Amino acid sequence: MGGVGVGVAFLFGIGSDAMYTPPAFREMRAEVLHDAIRSYPLATLVTHGGGGLEASLVPLLIVEDASERPVLRGHLARNNPQLEVLRRGGEVMALFQGPQAYVSPSWYATKREHGKVVPTWNYVVVSAWGVARVVEDADWLRAQIGALTDQQEGHRKEPWAVSDAPDAYIAAQLNGISGSRSWSTGWRASGRPARTIRRPTGAG
Repeated sequence: MGGVGVGVAFLFGIGSDAMYTPPAFREMRAEVLHDAIRSYPLATLVTHGGGGLEASLVPLLIVEDASERPVLRGHLARNNPQLEVLRRGGEVMALFQGPQAYVSPSWYATKREHGKVVPTWNYVVVSAWGVARVVEDADWLRAQIGALTDQQEGHRKEPWAVSDAPDAYIAAQLNGISGSRSWSTGWRASGRPARTIRRPTGAG
């Protein structure tokens, strides 16, 4: 948290394309998207404002509510210029990078059969995009920070919780934080799965 954060939340749904994805590699199932975000929550948050393109790495928490679409929440440094874009209602994109790896042509059985192979890349990426409304509410922010912390600490034998720190200290940290909710027009995952590779039985 560090006392220099600004909270952000993204309400998103399926919409127009914002990142090129070959049709064969598109993934639109909500449960798959949500699992990928939980597994790889550190997103690249991209905006375009008066200073041009800006990007920040932001851990985001996905929150599902039966009464509305899923929400992504996180926090940014208070002096981050992206905040002005969010406050003005500018568009924002969050990219979640999952597993990725270079694929050598030497791994293909077809390399020795006819040689008509080229390198490629296996990857998983989830993209969400939309607009935001900045929230300045200490209770909302404390709940968001607590939930994000609990998600990351839950697997530990002795997990740390926000409540482990002195209340006065946490209150002081929250004074340097703002939050936002954002309504997004789209979300999607893409990837080139490893199952497309047929490995040779021996060395390439």
